[in-house]
Amino acid sequence: MKNIAVASQVKVSADGHGVVSHAGMGMLRELADRSGLSAQVTAALADTYRGPWVYAPGDVFADLAAAVADGADCIDGVGQLCGDREHVFGAKASTTTMWRLVDERIDAAHLPGVRAARAAARAAAWAAGAVPASDGWLHIDIDATLVLDHSDNKTGAAPTWKKSFGLHPLLAFLDRPEIAGGEALGGLLRTGNAGSNTASDHIIVLEQALASLPLRWRPDPSRGDSGGPKVLVRCDTAGATHGFADACREQGVGFSSCYPVDWRVQDAVDTLNLAQGWYPAIDTGGGIRDGAWVAEATDLVTLSSWPPGTRLILRKERPVRREALLIRTEVKDRRRRSCRSRTVKLRAA
Repeated sequence: MKNIAVASQVKVSADGHGVVSHAGMGMLRELADRSGLSAQVTAALADTYRGPWVYAPGDVFADLAAAVADGADCIDGVGQLCGDREHVFGAKASTTTMWRLVDERIDAAHLPGVRAARAAARAAAWAAGAVPASDGWLHIDIDATLVLDHSDNKTGAAPTWKKSFGLHPLLAFLDRPEIAGGEALGGLLRTGNAGSNTASDHIIVLEQALASLPLRWRPDPSRGDSGGPKVLVRCDTAGATHGFADACREQGVGFSSCYPVDWRVQDAVDTLNLAQGWYPAIDTGGGIRDGAWVAEATDLVTLSSWPPGTRLILRKERPVRREALLIRTEVKDRRRRSCRSRTVKLRAA
């Protein structure tokens, strides 16, 4: 049996001798072992082997994850990134073994076990000191992205709404300003022509994201607003659907989504202009934002079809460089009023 264990010690020096490229990936790979991720993925996939394995599935899984973090964009790139540094990272499985892991062993029946292993590893990391430094709120951002793939042989690749070709996955990230890109919680791989405002897809990703959180950070709907973890889910206009808002309320989380500017919002804007009902906007630092105003239009637009307590917040900005005047709206959970000034994050229409 081959040993692919990570080296027990890595000496860090700047003398120019014994330098290893991408040495930081070695620490990332070791973290997968120390947090229990490798061992738990191995346990989840053990029944997919008929006999003893040469490379434990959890180790192969961790190798793939570390290589992606290091810049690999395909399985073939894992060997290229790690092949010349086996004395630091240990021997790597072949490309065929890696393909078999993701293409056959991690199927629909075993994927929940892998997700549970990731959640347990995150709980161990947070318990060891990697817990987010927040004011009591966890902010989960759900958004779709386009992955270009010009080969029609790829499963799910299709024409996208931007007239490109590829995939349209929906992802959920925990907003952590101290970590570039945040912390990945869940995702749903979708075809390139998947709809943007599909409530069912948003609900699936929301459930994945909440299940990825450590148990003590998951909201408990039975407790209502009193005590317990506080989670706010943020989306763009694609998430402004009644089904997704209702799901957020059922899961015990707050929601903040952009809202389409229709004729009702336009009428509310006219009313606010006549009544001089706009107030100066405040930036994240607490200062007045020049050329920006906000107003509440909850009583000017009928929101009876939304969950009770939903608020409608409008924002407008002075035109810059001949751009059209931005009028942005947002539906918010009235019960999450205390976090409004810190969590509102609007994007250009």
